[in-house]
Amino acid sequence: MKKLWALFFFFWPLVALIVCWIAPDRGWWFPSEAKSPLGSRIDDLFYLILVIVTVVFIGTQFALGYVLWKGATKEEGSEAYFSHGSHSLELIWTVVPAFVLVFIALYQMDVWAEFRVKSYYPEETLKDGPMMEVKARQFEWRIRYPEPGKDLQNQPQPGDLYTVNEMHVPTGKPVKFNLRTDDVQHAFFAPQLRVKQDAVAGLIIPVWFMIEEAGDYDLVCAELCGWGHYKMRATIVAEPEEKVAEYIEQLQADQNYDGVAADEDDE
Repeated sequence: MKKLWALFFFFWPLVALIVCWIAPDRGWWFPSEAKSPLGSRIDDLFYLILVIVTVVFIGTQFALGYVLWKGATKEEGSEAYFSHGSHSLELIWTVVPAFVLVFIALYQMDVWAEFRVKSYYPEETLKDGPMMEVKARQFEWRIRYPEPGKDLQNQPQPGDLYTVNEMHVPTGKPVKFNLRTDDVQHAFFAPQLRVKQDAVAGLIIPVWFMIEEAGDYDLVCAELCGWGHYKMRATIVAEPEEKVAEYIEQLQADQNYDGVAADEDDE
């Protein structure tokens, strides 16, 4: 029975190795490849931490299994060996984890700053300002675009354009927007882009990302915000810049349409 427990602890490191080996090909880590440059860097951080944790798990489990195996195979009547604590060993298992944690903290600082610190944003987003405002509310995402030819203001303007649960952005260029909430705390989460940012009441939070491939991408709320949290979904439509301009023009025409068709003779 003692040997069985030792083999039990040898078994799980082998399972961890096999799972880590086959997981990338089976898509078990993420639902898809990162669809933004920043997302790719975040994935690299994830895999770095995964490798470190896997090595530590396998090492500790094999060490535990080895100790149990030595105890299980010990001859009857053999004398037990007692030893006091090893200062060298205690120093090693204190310094090594501390070094690993400091390494991870320093290694991820540039990625964190690029996403969170405004002064590290792409120059294009700093020069052009926000393209739109995304306001979370129970239980929808309301998008506010400025009137074509004008800059987005923090307060709604008469010519602003609105849509719900559909966000159109150009491909191949950084897009910055203002994130707000109209009620409780929400979280803007685009899983394929690896972008996540809380929306906090009373704050206007700048967020940016860049999508290289045209397509539809999921936008969900990642903060439990009430009974309708599960249905707070939207779509990020990435398309060429000229298509976005056409969409904005059509949105403006639809919003300003008063229901009366113009007579051809009056044109």
